[in-house]
Amino acid sequence: MGKCAHPVVGIVDSQTVKAAETVAKSERGFDSGKKINGRKRHLVVDSRGLMIMVMVTPADEQDRSAARDLFARLILTNPQIVLLWGDSAYSGELVAWSRRFLHITLKVVARPPGQKASSSCPAGGWWNGASPG
Repeated sequence: MGKCAHPVVGIVDSQTVKAAETVAKSERGFDSGKKINGRKRHLVVDSRGLMIMVMVTPADEQDRSAARDLFARLILTNPQIVLLWGDSAYSGELVAWSRRFLHITLKVVARPPGQKASSSCPAGGWWNGASPG
């Protein structure tokens, strides 16, 4: 497709999914924002929407706290990554931490006013296929 074989840019987002009652309580949690008892998939995809990394946590784990572990694992397996785009769930201290310790530029992209998240997006949220920012 005329793109680098090894992605240097990624998009990070998460999806909360319901878990069956057979899933151990230690492996699921309640996402109060989405009112779902289950698990959360933290995804990093490349600019074409192809998955680079996924990490599953209980749904009550916040995106910012899971992102530190996710980003550290990402850099171990994909050291060429230099830029990640994420939504407002990845704002705050995580931006400086990513730059300082992992040498990744984390750009927080705001959803355009009035736009709702789409469940059919590659990263499960605001990403629509065009480069944000």
